[in-house]
Amino acid sequence: MLFIIDIGHNNFSLDKAMAVLESEVSNQIFQGGSKAIKIIHGHGSGALKDAVREWCAEQKGRFKAVIFGENYDMFDKDSMDMRSDCGLPNDKDFGRRNSAITYIWLR
Repeated sequence: MLFIIDIGHNNFSLDKAMAVLESEVSNQIFQGGSKAIKIIHGHGSGALKDAVREWCAEQKGRFKAVIFGENYDMFDKDSMDMRSDCGLPNDKDFGRRNSAITYIWLR
């Protein structure tokens, strides 16, 4: 199951967007209902995307993998493994090289 967090289209400040991200990711981990999270951070100035990806890097070891939208395709092993593990055959962003999203594959 895929859980979607859209922090890119809510006109949040950077601090508010990151607080929502941290809260929602923690909730998904503790509830255990999702195996993957799609974070929609949008394109914009790139500040939110950079903050999201930096936060993900700081969480090293907490997730199976972090997959950038531009790498989410059939040539990326983590992408293929996550899609298989999570049952995501119809994700419309697969293969689109969408840099406005980042995926977190949960343990």
